[in-house]
Amino acid sequence: MSTPYPFTALVGQDSLRLALLINAVSPAVGGVLVRGEKGTAKSTAVRALSALVPEVDVVSECRFSCDPGAPDPGCPDGPHEPGGFATRPARMVELPVGASEDRLVGALDIERALSEGVKAFEPGLLADAHRGILYVDEVNLLHDHLVDLLLDAAAMGASYVEREGVSVRHAARFLLVGTMNPEEGELRPQLLDRFGLTVEVAASREPDQRVEVVKRRLAYDADPAGFAARWADEEAAVRARIAAARKLLPSVRLGDAALRQIAATCAAFEVDGMRADIVMARTATALAAWAGRTDVLAEDVRQAALLALPHRRRRNPFDAPGLDEDKLDETLEEFSGDDDPDPDSDPDPDSDPDPGPDGPGGGGQPATDEGPQGDDSEARPEAGEGGQPQPQPSGAGEQSAVRAAEPFRTKVLSVPGLGEGAAGRRSRARTEHGRTTGARRPQGTLTKLHLAATVQAAAPHQRARGRSGPGLVVRRDDLRQATREGREGNLVLFVVDASGSMAARQRMSAVKGAVLSLLLDAYQRRDKVGLVTFRGSGADVALPPTSSVDAAAARLESLPTGGRTPLGAGLLRAHDVLRVERLRDPARRPLVVVVTDGRATGGPEPVALAGRAARLFAAEGVASVVVDCESGPVRLGLAGQLAGELGGTAVTLDELRADSIAGLVRDVQGTSRRAA
Repeated sequence: MSTPYPFTALVGQDSLRLALLINAVSPAVGGVLVRGEKGTAKSTAVRALSALVPEVDVVSECRFSCDPGAPDPGCPDGPHEPGGFATRPARMVELPVGASEDRLVGALDIERALSEGVKAFEPGLLADAHRGILYVDEVNLLHDHLVDLLLDAAAMGASYVEREGVSVRHAARFLLVGTMNPEEGELRPQLLDRFGLTVEVAASREPDQRVEVVKRRLAYDADPAGFAARWADEEAAVRARIAAARKLLPSVRLGDAALRQIAATCAAFEVDGMRADIVMARTATALAAWAGRTDVLAEDVRQAALLALPHRRRRNPFDAPGLDEDKLDETLEEFSGDDDPDPDSDPDPDSDPDPGPDGPGGGGQPATDEGPQGDDSEARPEAGEGGQPQPQPSGAGEQSAVRAAEPFRTKVLSVPGLGEGAAGRRSRARTEHGRTTGARRPQGTLTKLHLAATVQAAAPHQRARGRSGPGLVVRRDDLRQATREGREGNLVLFVVDASGSMAARQRMSAVKGAVLSLLLDAYQRRDKVGLVTFRGSGADVALPPTSSVDAAAARLESLPTGGRTPLGAGLLRAHDVLRVERLRDPARRPLVVVVTDGRATGGPEPVALAGRAARLFAAEGVASVVVDCESGPVRLGLAGQLAGELGGTAVTLDELRADSIAGLVRDVQGTSRRAA
């Protein structure tokens, strides 16, 4: 077994280390979500923590790690006889992004359950992680239904497996840690709220600290065992401190003054629900225990707020997590009060919440990404007499980026037919979760039993199989898999005209607002998004297909305009992006959204080139929609012609709004539809 990197050898990242240690002291805090750029020791810190968590006593031969002092009365391996226990290190279980539901929660032997009436249960990762650490790397890429199951188990301390009337329950209490890179997509706010604490990590910009990181890493790679031995004393000290804090935790007093500060802080920052108050209370208590105190102080409440509130203030996917520390200090000061500590306690006046194990270098500060601000400069529309386009030299008349108008709720744009892509909320698809539409023979492992079809398949053979008792004689060939229909996420590829013909300030602001609205819709429907822009003499892939709607919004906000309109080049570049993405993710169906007024003025024979490029999409049956941005009293209808060439549909900016025609759901038409 490889030697893990020592936790105490980590350089900086004080907030990350503190959040992990607080959860090691009190798993009831609810886990940690670690957000940050790649290469910031997120996974290294989590794996290193497992060596510091105290060992656990478990019932011998129990697959569910029952505590011999208080065994779970409902344990599937129970009832347990007194005595017979073993001591082992707390486990750290990793949940892969591609794990199935059965791998996470466990699986029932359906054939034995039907034929013998026994609950033959194979434990999953939740059982393995009981009384240990469950680590999910790239948790934002995990399927939503798995995240729901995971967080439900973490909140209830138990896992439930129910299938066709057969039910199994077992204890599942663990320290939940998730890591993610926001560039690859966000967790929705409802799931963010279920993590107790969140920390933002970033690589230090201090050269001395970066040098120290490299030195330690090279030393560890050269001799992992020797490097770990040099940090053994520090590791033992932190391990002992965690154990002492756990023992002290029940004695920590959370006074009324601290509770008022917690409630006032959550109210001041307009946090939804009461979970934040509870998490802050548990965190502040654990911080006091970590510091060796039996009373919660204002500094504990402040630190708890910095860890528990930033991610709960996020209202939409374009909001960056964060907390106004000046406002926090004002709130704590306003609601501070005399709350006499317990006279029997003996707090240490010199002890403060320790940011973690001592080590060289200061803590890494979270990075705050702020999108570029818009420019108020005016732009002239590229139009001549009669509304005809006025040619400009390539690159001429370039205008600075303008801010997007306020986003709005859009109509639902969906891909026709029945897909089999990743779970989402946009288009119809065959999925593991949804309404049951039929049954089929299983291909591989049976995941969703269709009970009626299984019984119907087995019934004619009961006499030939010698059935004599009440049980149904079921064989493998009788089992039927339920087919279900739900919704899938698509690849929404935006092809945005940024030429001079779109450059009027108010017009481009409205266009950006429309695209931003569609991006928000894509976020809510679990789509991947990409962004191609065209202007001047060519087209650029501003953002390759990604799950990060935030990144697409940032690129859109900084998009300049001006120059000619190479519509054909934009469509050809979009076609190339789809070709490459089809190789990477063949099951995800694309939806192309072209945002333009339909003019084509860039390059040789621009109109003919645009027509040929559009017909490529039509020939391949790619679903498409053209958002017609043409304005003014004279309209040429070029966007509608483009939609016809694409084999898609054209909508105006006004028609794109969901409230323009109540209840309308617009299916994007393609030249060829996939059979349902």
